[in-house]
Amino acid sequence: MQHIEIEKKFALPDPAALKAVLTERGSKPAGPTHQIDAYYNHPSRDFTAPAAISEWLRIRTEARGSSVNFKRWHPIEDLIKTHADEYESTVGDVEAIRLLIEALGFHPLVTVDKTREEWRLGEAEVVFDHVVGAGDFVEFEFKGAADTVADATARLDKFIAELGVELGAPVNRGYPHMLLGREH
Repeated sequence: MQHIEIEKKFALPDPAALKAVLTERGSKPAGPTHQIDAYYNHPSRDFTAPAAISEWLRIRTEARGSSVNFKRWHPIEDLIKTHADEYESTVGDVEAIRLLIEALGFHPLVTVDKTREEWRLGEAEVVFDHVVGAGDFVEFEFKGAADTVADATARLDKFIAELGVELGAPVNRGYPHMLLGREH
């Protein structure tokens, strides 16, 4: 399932409780990173026009390197998405990529400024995000091998349930949606 992302996101009222459980189970965090994610809109089809946004183009800048990323969520027409096609590559010269994208007619849409702390436990990555202007969240991403989206989703749901930690409300939208005031 290369280039497919299975992820669950929640508001996180008490990060310490979840971090304690992860630590008890032998996980350790990578050092926190500061990420600036610049999102761009397509020159001939407005990514924000549909009732449910299903595509993003992003350039991420952080101390450990930069990347360019395109995501398309599925089911495309549904308000609640189950998974995404994700194509991402590192970038050696982020300013050249930014100029290239803008020369092709893409224009800046929104910038997400966040601090991220990544943990790994079994076949899941657990990511704590503090997003300027939006708050604190946790994302669980399936990183194991699965034959289908349904299998990966079921295994991720089981992983989350077995943690036994009370999480905030499920979040079915990305950080750019939040900063743009979009529900979907």
